[in-house]
Amino acid sequence: MTVIDPVDSADVEDQEPLSLGRAAARQLATTTKSVPQMQGISSRWLLKVLPWVEVSGGTYRVNRRLSYTVGDGRVTFSRNGSEVRVIPPELGELAPLRGFDEEEVLAELAGRFEQREVEPGDVLAEFGSRSDRVFLIAHGKITKVGLGAYGDETALGTLADGDYFGENVLTTADEIWEFTARAVTSATVLSLSRQEFEGVLNRSDALRAHLDAFIAGGSSARNEHGEAEIALSAGHDGEPALPGTFVDYDTAPREYELSVAQTVLRIHSRVADLYSEPMNQTEQQLRLTVEALRERQEHELVNNPDFGLLHNADFAQRVPTRTGPPGPDDLDELLSLVWKDPGFFLAHPKTIAAFGRECSKAGIYPGSADLGGHQVPAWRGVPILPCNKIPVTETRTSSILLMRTGEQDQGVVGLHQTGLPDEYQPGLNVRFMGISEQAILSYLVSAYYSAAVLVPDALAVLESAEIGREG
Repeated sequence: MTVIDPVDSADVEDQEPLSLGRAAARQLATTTKSVPQMQGISSRWLLKVLPWVEVSGGTYRVNRRLSYTVGDGRVTFSRNGSEVRVIPPELGELAPLRGFDEEEVLAELAGRFEQREVEPGDVLAEFGSRSDRVFLIAHGKITKVGLGAYGDETALGTLADGDYFGENVLTTADEIWEFTARAVTSATVLSLSRQEFEGVLNRSDALRAHLDAFIAGGSSARNEHGEAEIALSAGHDGEPALPGTFVDYDTAPREYELSVAQTVLRIHSRVADLYSEPMNQTEQQLRLTVEALRERQEHELVNNPDFGLLHNADFAQRVPTRTGPPGPDDLDELLSLVWKDPGFFLAHPKTIAAFGRECSKAGIYPGSADLGGHQVPAWRGVPILPCNKIPVTETRTSSILLMRTGEQDQGVVGLHQTGLPDEYQPGLNVRFMGISEQAILSYLVSAYYSAAVLVPDALAVLESAEIGREG
C-alpha cells in the first residue's frame, strides 16, 4: 500500500505560485456591471391598471346629478385617559342635526351623552323593544341582527369606530327597534336618551326650528342614492297625462386640480463628462429619480388627504371586517358595494397573505387571474393586486380597496396631462435649469397627476382588517 503524506498547509502557503493569481488577473479583466439597483421600486400596479384621462386645462370637473345631503358620515371623539367625549360639531354628522351650527346647543347635547363600556355579547338594542336612545360607537364593533323571513336571525351589517345608530329618536318619540344591536368585541359607546334630548330641545327655539325643517324636507322626491328624482310613468294603459320632469345638476361640482411631485436633480459636470462610460451617469441618475417620483405618485394617489382613494371613499362605501382578519365574507361584502363591473382589489402584500390564511382555514382556495401576462391572486374572478403604499398601522391593521375604473363605466380614473414641455414620460417632464458657478448641472423633474372618483359606488374600502392575528 502506498501512503501519501498529508500536505502541510504551512508548506503550501510558503510555496512559490505556479500560475497567475486571481487578484493580479483581475487587473486586466473587464468587469461586467449592472445598472444601479433600487430596492424601493415596486410593481406599481395602481399606476398600470388605472385608466388615465387627459386633463388639458390642469383641472378636471366631476359633474353629477343633484344629490341631497344625508347624515351618513363618521363621528369623531376626543379622549382624556379613559374618558371619551364626542366633539360637539361632529354631532352634525347625524342626519337630523346636519347643518345645525349653534355651538352652545351642540356643546350641551355633547355633554349629555353617557359613556358605557360593553363586553362581547352585550345587547345595546333589542328587536321589538322601544327605541329611546341614540348610540355613538367610539371604539369596537357592533353587529346589527334582524329577523329573517322565517323567524331566524339575519345579519344586517357591522358598525365600528365613528358609526352610530338610533338617530331617528331625535325626531320621533315612539320608535321601535327593528334590529338587535350586539357587541362583537369590547366596545366603548356613548348614548343620549330621548328624555335628555328633549330637555335641550325645549329650551332651544333654533334646534326646534331646525328639526321641523328637517322633518318637512324629508318628503323631497329622491332616489335611493339621494339624487333628485326623475319622474317617470310605466305600465300604464290608455292616454293618461304623463309626468313632466327634468334632470337637476349639482351646482357646485367638485374640481380636481393636478397635483405635482418635484425634485431638482444635481450632477457635477466633471462626473457627467468623464465617468459616463460604459453607462451614462446623467441617464442613470435620472432613471432612479423618476422611479422615486413614480413611487411617490402612487403613494399620493392612495394616501393624499385631498384626492387620495382612501380619503375619497364615500362613508356609505366603507365597511369593517366581520371578525377581524380579512376573510372571504369581507371581500364578498366589498363586491356587494361595487357590483357594477368591479375592476380589481388593491391591498398591502401582508393583507393579501392574511386573506390567504383565512381562506386556508376555511378550506377555500382562491383562484388566479391573468393580468398582462402576470398570474395574480383573484377572488370571484376579480384580481387582487399588491400595493405597499396602503398603510399598515402599529396595531397591525390595514385596508383593502375595491374599485371600478374608467370614464365610460363611471368609475375611478387617473388624471394627467401629456405633451408637456421637455416631456420625459407621459405626465412627467425634465427641464434643464442651468449650470452653477460650482459646475453643477441642475434638472427640474416634475410629475403631474391626480385621481377622481366619478360616482360614490365606484370605490369601496374594507377598514381595520387585522393582519397579525394568531390562530
